[in-house]
Amino acid sequence: MADRIFAGVLLLVAIGYTIIAFTVIHAPFQYDPLGPESWPRILGIVAIPCILFVLAKPDVASLGVPAKTWGRLAALVMMLFAYAYLFQPLGFILATFAFCMALSLMLGSRLLPALAFSAGIGVAGYFLCTKLLELNLPAGVLTIFR
Repeated sequence: MADRIFAGVLLLVAIGYTIIAFTVIHAPFQYDPLGPESWPRILGIVAIPCILFVLAKPDVASLGVPAKTWGRLAALVMMLFAYAYLFQPLGFILATFAFCMALSLMLGSRLLPALAFSAGIGVAGYFLCTKLLELNLPAGVLTIFR
């Protein structure tokens, strides 16, 4: 029953999102063949049948999630909000480093592998996005990367 309630609420959200994608989102120019308007529309069109499938055939197993897992999920949501808040002022590299470091440690990684992973993702991700994909990412306090 909980699957159907969740899917029903999610269906309303997906329908609202799809309506917004088709009526509100308009880009002033197209810079790729599909354009920035197409991806939200595709996402909405794909999401609705998937949710309808869950409504028609919900999972019969119960969702027995331990309290520790709920705590980790709440911490992850807070970390994502912090990442979004710090993204512009700190810049991509430092914000991504901090998020990856916190997530790695939360998932049980040792300190040195977490440091290496976080630094690698922050720096390599920045250069991949800015140099290869030519995206504009904030440099933040690390002005040497501008």
